[in-house]
Amino acid sequence: MTFTSPTPHTPRMAGDGRRETNAATVLRAVLDHGPVARSGIARLSGLSPAAVSRQATDLLRHGLLHELPEYAEGGGVGRPQIPVDLHLGTTGGPVAGGIHLGVPASSLGLVDLRGRVLARRTLSHAGVDPRTLPGTVAREMRAFLAEYTDGRPLLGVGAAVGGWVDPDRGHVVRHDAFGWYHRPLVAELTGGLGGRTVRVDNHARAIAQSEILFGRPEARRSLVHLFIGNVVDAALGIAGVVHQGPGSAAGDVAHLPVPDSTTPCPCGRSGCLEATASNTWVGETAYRRGIVPEPDVSLVVDAAAAGDRRADRLLRERARAVGRAVALLLDVLNPDLVVVTEQASVLDPEYLEEIRGAAIDLSHVCDDPERIVSPHAGPATLPVAAGTVLLNPLFRNPLQGIERLSVKAAYS
Repeated sequence: MTFTSPTPHTPRMAGDGRRETNAATVLRAVLDHGPVARSGIARLSGLSPAAVSRQATDLLRHGLLHELPEYAEGGGVGRPQIPVDLHLGTTGGPVAGGIHLGVPASSLGLVDLRGRVLARRTLSHAGVDPRTLPGTVAREMRAFLAEYTDGRPLLGVGAAVGGWVDPDRGHVVRHDAFGWYHRPLVAELTGGLGGRTVRVDNHARAIAQSEILFGRPEARRSLVHLFIGNVVDAALGIAGVVHQGPGSAAGDVAHLPVPDSTTPCPCGRSGCLEATASNTWVGETAYRRGIVPEPDVSLVVDAAAAGDRRADRLLRERARAVGRAVALLLDVLNPDLVVVTEQASVLDPEYLEEIRGAAIDLSHVCDDPERIVSPHAGPATLPVAAGTVLLNPLFRNPLQGIERLSVKAAYS
């Protein structure tokens, strides 16, 4: 099903900045507290009842909110208060696709306006030439959407990938594992998806923004997100905004020194974070020690879950190295929250406790282990984050965003 704005596009007028800000405030209040009556939105947001009524009417007309008359509050003076909520995918509301392009495999997902996963799939692409990978992923995503969109309006597709990503230009500036340099990923995915709207960002920033939008309240004040995969990078969020830095190059922590690590790094130094703690290091170390038949971190995690003590020791070793790096980030930035995306600790809280313990032992500013957490979406973190790449601009500018997110082609 195609998605088009229910109202025709009209030129922006002088007051539209305030209108857009108020619409974003109303939408955020509903995200946080819905279902909620208009009077409740006014109390929560500080907007006047008249302003809330205008913005709610616009958001209803655009299909981002819908009314729930079955929950209307009667018995008082005047008309019953009809609550509104986000128009979710379970009630036919708009949805967003999400693609995380990983080194051994990619994740495909479909999420609603609350970042809830409606469908997801893992696409293994071992042996696929990185030069043709965007086309391969786009074809698989197109088939995935045809299967799961199920008549719901599709807003577009968000894509998240490691390395240095410029979201404004839609380029992957550098991804060493794929050998991508200044690759126009948005243009390639858009073409492969039949003209659908596509946005792209670095995966660490995407997860950080997902935490700010859908996760714990502390994340909106300040957070650091550390991503430990085959690619290791980070993101910083302050007051609800994820820092990109000049050229969108913020977050390169691959060569952050890990205290006590002597692991050689291809850069020529020893003890760099990516060389010490990446999925590549875990897989290769486990293979070299005879723990798994091939160098795959997922096999190591599975072996530990099945009771293999050698696999468990290796994962705890990795967790402590990550914790030592977290301590450095805590001491430099002192955020309200540190979110760590690391496969074993996302699946088993015992490894998160190892990360916390090593961090608290070394940090000079943090003595509260509860400030170090795994992503709120758990195993669905990657597709949710990818979908957030598309949804976050919509929540910031909902009226302009919904006009721009018109879909040019339908899946059949």
